[in-house]
Amino acid sequence: MDGQTFFARRLSSLTFSRRQKFGLLALIPIYFIIAGFFLQPIDEIIPGLIVLLQEPDFLITDYFLVGGIGASFINAGVLTLCSIGMIYALGKEMDGHAVTSSCLMFGFSLFGKNLLNIWSILLGVYLYSRYHKVHLSRYIYVGLYGTSLSPIITQTMYIYELPFGIRLLFSLLIGIVIGFVLPPLSTHVHYAHKGYSLYNVGFAAGIIATVVVSVMKSFGLETESRLLWDTGHDAEMLFVLSGLFLIMAAGARLVGGKEVIEGYKKILKYPGISGTDYLVDEGGPATVFNMAVNGLFATLLVLIVDGDLNGPTIGGIFTIVGFSTTGKHLRNIAPIMLGVVVAGISKDWEVNEPSPMLALLFSTTLAPVAGEFGILVGMLAGFLHSSVALNVGMVYGGMNLYNNGFAGGIVAIFMVPVIQSIMDRRARAKSNLSL
Repeated sequence: MDGQTFFARRLSSLTFSRRQKFGLLALIPIYFIIAGFFLQPIDEIIPGLIVLLQEPDFLITDYFLVGGIGASFINAGVLTLCSIGMIYALGKEMDGHAVTSSCLMFGFSLFGKNLLNIWSILLGVYLYSRYHKVHLSRYIYVGLYGTSLSPIITQTMYIYELPFGIRLLFSLLIGIVIGFVLPPLSTHVHYAHKGYSLYNVGFAAGIIATVVVSVMKSFGLETESRLLWDTGHDAEMLFVLSGLFLIMAAGARLVGGKEVIEGYKKILKYPGISGTDYLVDEGGPATVFNMAVNGLFATLLVLIVDGDLNGPTIGGIFTIVGFSTTGKHLRNIAPIMLGVVVAGISKDWEVNEPSPMLALLFSTTLAPVAGEFGILVGMLAGFLHSSVALNVGMVYGGMNLYNNGFAGGIVAIFMVPVIQSIMDRRARAKSNLSL
């Protein structure tokens, strides 16, 4: 037996403790924090972070342009480490949702979430748990996902007609209210789309944002459209992203051995309906390999369609990577994304424009539709999603970072009952039952 084979067998026999699993997850934000110090002069990072805290951050606000790439990666990395620390401290086990929520925190901290604007929402979720005398661990993932509404917190600080103290109190109260209503609402809306849209809290957040922004508008508080979109850093970002995903794939192969590919093949057979947890069902190595494959696929697809690798698109890529533990795989995301590409050819926009690019990446919320009903239905879902996602955001003025979660929920509610009724009729026809 040569040394390399012996080393591989030793790695494949390793078992990790709970602490070690969370430590491995923490390596992802640490990787980007280190990268951040190489991608921006150190003396510009602290001022960049300060600017991130002061700027409005509703869609689309690319933190790469606002504070710089290094400051953006450090902001995202620190917030992700905080999220991982909270999950660990609350006694949660390492599962798919721990990975998904952490990856989403990282991705959206590149274009909307910062070190200041997420905490009042989490406080509201905490107060909801205390009100119902339930441990916070039950709702921590809802809270972390629900920080998608953090732009509302920042925006209320820009009501210049009011004194600073009142604005601060107002934003704090709004965050608490949002966090308090998120848990029951996110539970309720799940029954509407039956798990066929993976961004369930995004759908609930869209409803909350619609109500909050409508109330604000009725008092004359309007938000202007915003588009800050970085370009010209594709080579550096390709190096950083592909480096991470290749390391993940190689590490999964070394630790999991030959069983990784078999486990990955099993993952590809899942429809991916909400509630799936590949980490629990198929183990860490196969799941990490799935994350790496999806991350590489999404990164290369952005470049193939002549898009830009920047804060928002990397956020979309990491949303795909995160949900690669709880529903997404190459077989069920590719048809959805292909449907968006086809839509770009036939509709009045190009797929590499900013909003369509986000629709391309975040449309994979509908991956279960393709996983359950097949490629053609998946393409149709992506085609419809692109239209809904590009128009529904005007209802709440970009204040919900999970805009595609709201759009995806609408598409799922519209499509799934129709598809199921057609399938039921065909099944009855084949069985010679009454139609």
